[in-house]
Amino acid sequence: MNLPSFLWLWKIAAWSMGLSLLAYLLLAVTGFWMFRNRTSAHPSFISPFTEGNTNVRSLHFLIGSCMVSLVLLLLLIGIIGTFGHFGSLGHSSHFISGLIAVVLVLLSGGSALLINRRRPWARGVHVGANIALFFGFIWVSLTGWSVVQKYLP
Repeated sequence: MNLPSFLWLWKIAAWSMGLSLLAYLLLAVTGFWMFRNRTSAHPSFISPFTEGNTNVRSLHFLIGSCMVSLVLLLLLIGIIGTFGHFGSLGHSSHFISGLIAVVLVLLSGGSALLINRRRPWARGVHVGANIALFFGFIWVSLTGWSVVQKYLP
């Protein structure tokens, strides 16, 4: 096998991407849960155990912070690994899809920090960025798989 010397870096990237996708799924579940509790006349049966949305919101915020950190780690790994292996950036569409995913994650995280009653637009930006991020993650996963194929026999 003719694998690059940066294999350890690609392993970290694979774990980070997998954990980012898991975080995205957990964020979708907790986000839907908060939406349902906020808009429903009859909160879910588990609401008394979670003190309304307070604990779920804290969990959502914690998972979101982890996802932002993982995606920034992926950006750093991508830049270091690509420079280390090729000597420059932009060798595939994975570069563009990765940058778009990073921007969408940062937009989602930044807008989440602004959500309150005085800024009703922030929730719409947050949800819209997360819907776009769904497609961004699909795109970056597909282009990432084509990059991985370069290193497999």
